Amino acid sequence: MNASTKRLVTSGMLVALAVVLSFLVITPKFLYGGGVTVFSMVPIAIIAYMYGTRWGLCCGAVYGVLQGVFGAVGSQAFAGLDPLSTVLMALLDYLVAFAVLGFAGIFRGRIKKHGAAAAIGAAFAALLRFVCHFASGVILWSGYAEWFFTDVMNNSFGASILQNFSGTGLAVVYSAVYNGLYMVPEIILTAIGAAVIMGIAPLREQILSEK
Repeated sequence: MNASTKRLVTSGMLVALAVVLSFLVITPKFLYGGGVTVFSMVPIAIIAYMYGTRWGLCCGAVYGVLQGVFGAVGSQAFAGLDPLSTVLMALLDYLVAFAVLGFAGIFRGRIKKHGAAAAIGAAFAALLRFVCHFASGVILWSGYAEWFFTDVMNNSFGASILQNFSGTGLAVVYSAVYNGLYMVPEIILTAIGAAVIMGIAPLREQILSEK
């Protein structure tokens, strides 16, 4: 098997693993998308660390397309959206949101210890994914902000938010809170997963030998 074929096969297997792991949700799926998964972003982060940013971005984009397909079929994520909103959601919540996981390898060679480089890179890439979902929340889903803080977060925190924010400010807080509830744990788990994998000598040697 030549190097190109091996890279393609290895990446395909890791993307497939990421898809499988995305269905293993630790927390119940949020009503409008999102949930803490079992290290689902780690395989894409490893691809990026193995083969570099450009290839990582491509594989992340493929993963995003698959997530979009499953979102459309399994949860009707795009139901009821007008054409422009559909395009924006496809880009911000799927294609771009998962493509940016390809930046997970940017600290390889810049940070001496591979465990730290992989962990920081994975956290950075996952944070970029959060930014995409955050932007989507502000642009597309701000209409749910008042409902969220009234019915879902029916407590003193929700009441305080509604009392102190409105309009764009409320949309920003809503998107930050909603997406942060699942993305912050996801960022932490992804960084831990990448560090653990790079801490296992045989796996680390195999990963480092592929670039």
